[in-house]
Amino acid sequence: MRVLLKASMDTEKANEAIRNGTLGKLIQEAVEQIKPEAAYFTTENGQRTAFLFFDMQDSSQMPVISEPFFLNLGAKISYTPVMNMEDVQKGLSQLGR
Repeated sequence: MRVLLKASMDTEKANEAIRNGTLGKLIQEAVEQIKPEAAYFTTENGQRTAFLFFDMQDSSQMPVISEPFFLNLGAKISYTPVMNMEDVQKGLSQLGR
């Protein structure tokens, strides 16, 4: 299932990761592990936030994906099912059957 992972990082922990040079490495490792079809980085509610869109094969992947963000960046994590245009069209074609 295609999902959106939103990781909002604790400011102090992210600041420390920048100071000690590990933030870039942590993000790179996450991207290599998750292999997102798209990854965006911004601020939301005053926190550094990553939006990663990827195909989750099984919900058992959640701890493996989430823990580095929790442990190293004190992140708040959310997973949201999402659709691309093809998925929307497929779903709409099934309405009224």
